[in-house]
Amino acid sequence: MESIRLQGVPMVFFELFSNAPDIVRVPAGKALFHEGEEGCCMFVLTIGSAEVYVKNRRVELLVPGNMVGELALVTRGPRTATVLALEDSEFVSIDEDRFNYLVQHTPFFALNVMRLLAERLAAASSALPAVEDV
Repeated sequence: MESIRLQGVPMVFFELFSNAPDIVRVPAGKALFHEGEEGCCMFVLTIGSAEVYVKNRRVELLVPGNMVGELALVTRGPRTATVLALEDSEFVSIDEDRFNYLVQHTPFFALNVMRLLAERLAAASSALPAVEDV
């Protein structure tokens, strides 16, 4: 699957995270998080690249600017995927308080999270096998 990029996002998007205090550094080959773990934050990749796996199947390549982990933040449920760094990478961690702040003060951030969720839902739906009409 091709990476879901933040289309038409102005450079100010990256500036939102440039001075963020919650940087998570993940060495190449290590996991940012694993499928099934509890999740209380989402992440924005700022440096490096990573792959997303669902049920041990690669479903997405992450590059700087991509978000991941948003579903666990929004639903307060377990992680639905595993994210592995392909190279030494850095992610900005966004907890619920920061997420709410960004949604309230940065409308394009909220819109991009909604688009991301919708695109990932569509991709997951299209991967389902067809069933016969009842």
